[in-house]
Amino acid sequence: MSTKSDASRARLGHRAVLSLGALGIVYGDIGTSPLYALRESFETRGLAVMEENILGVLSIVFWSLLIVISVKYLTVVMRADNDGEGGILALTALIVPNRTRPGRRRWLLIMVGLFGTALLYGDGMITPAISVLSAVEGIGVATPVLSSYVVPIAVVILIALFMIQRHGTGAVGRVFGPMMIVWFSTLALLGLPHIVDNLGVLAAINPWHGVMFFINNGWDAFLTLGSVFLVVTGSEALYADMGHFGKAPIEASWYLIVLPALVLVYFGQGAFLLGSPEGISNPFYLMAPSWAVWPLVIVATAATIIASQALISGAFSLTMQAVQLGYLPRLRIFHTSESAS
Repeated sequence: MSTKSDASRARLGHRAVLSLGALGIVYGDIGTSPLYALRESFETRGLAVMEENILGVLSIVFWSLLIVISVKYLTVVMRADNDGEGGILALTALIVPNRTRPGRRRWLLIMVGLFGTALLYGDGMITPAISVLSAVEGIGVATPVLSSYVVPIAVVILIALFMIQRHGTGAVGRVFGPMMIVWFSTLALLGLPHIVDNLGVLAAINPWHGVMFFINNGWDAFLTLGSVFLVVTGSEALYADMGHFGKAPIEASWYLIVLPALVLVYFGQGAFLLGSPEGISNPFYLMAPSWAVWPLVIVATAATIIASQALISGAFSLTMQAVQLGYLPRLRIFHTSESAS
């Protein structure tokens, strides 16, 4: 009896460790989107910061998280694994096996898979710059005198990030999970007080507000979707890293930590904007108490570095898969981990 109990506890502990690791690797990108996603949704098309638009955008954000992550990836896509491996190239190999005879249909499917891979590379190019810059912008909020130094500081951080990348992610990886626990806890604590102050923001859960947003804003609402999509950017990491962590730990991290934290921080920003529309210039930092801005800048910068590191590592893994499947010329690959070959 005790042997079964010990084995059960060991499995539970192993799953907890994997879930913790998934926070930094899988959810790093999507977890740093609150730094800029809501602001960009309004400023890209110059939407008026009024109650109808705020509730409409929040409704789209809320249902995007549920439909894209909970339904599309966790419920549907992650069921299509290739011997436990995920990712768009693994899916391409699954639907276009080598024994399939050459033909127009086969090459069409391969091109679709490679196009999706190219989109992921594009995400890997822009996300580190956007995320780090958005985090460092808090310096301008804390001390406006230093606003002119925001871009140079972001550039220095990004250069340092890529310089250490060639040494591998092992050292940074050990602090991924715990650091992201701090980050997601910060997001939840940041948004909750504003929601309590203005419970009316919870009306955005009703999808009708999203429908009315499109009716009232027409073409501008459609174009705004490009910015709202930033809320779920990086979601492909759920599928790509399934082979590293397994489906169950990724699901546990999402439902227990990531989803609640994201909903709280986005709705908290919405509640803040309902009372202070002028805060749209940087709702993430302006909603924080003045004494908390500097600590928030430090935590946010660390989180964006982790998210960028994970995304860059994902691009390297994608390249290795492409080489192995014959979609890229053979490249010399250096394994920096002592336990990997």
